[in-house]
Amino acid sequence: MSYYFSKTLDCGFDEAVSRATAALKDEGFGVLTEIDVSATLKAKIGVDFKPYKILGACNPKLAFEALSLENKIGTMLPCNVVVQDAGGGKSEVAAIDPVASMQAVNNPELHKAAEIVQAKLKAVIARL
Repeated sequence: MSYYFSKTLDCGFDEAVSRATAALKDEGFGVLTEIDVSATLKAKIGVDFKPYKILGACNPKLAFEALSLENKIGTMLPCNVVVQDAGGGKSEVAAIDPVASMQAVNNPELHKAAEIVQAKLKAVIARL
């Protein structure tokens, strides 16, 4: 089982970030964090890295449900969505598969909730 789903877009990096953010919003997610990996790597260790951002996406209702079912599940939140420059004027957007990431948690109710989140994140990627 893969731990993510992804799609390559025929657009530049900044447009891909905007499209991913809008698609997340359409599925009820907000972006809680935005980590500019390339800028951080440059600032911290002086290396150049392709444009790469990690968007920390959260659907408040579903996050509340997951936290109510398993109080340590916050260690796996928010759901990460990666946008990276794929070269040649293309960008890739990849989202975590919450069903795959929850395999280590022995809670059947949580697995049902993860399937709902999975469907929403797959819809986000498909919408791009």
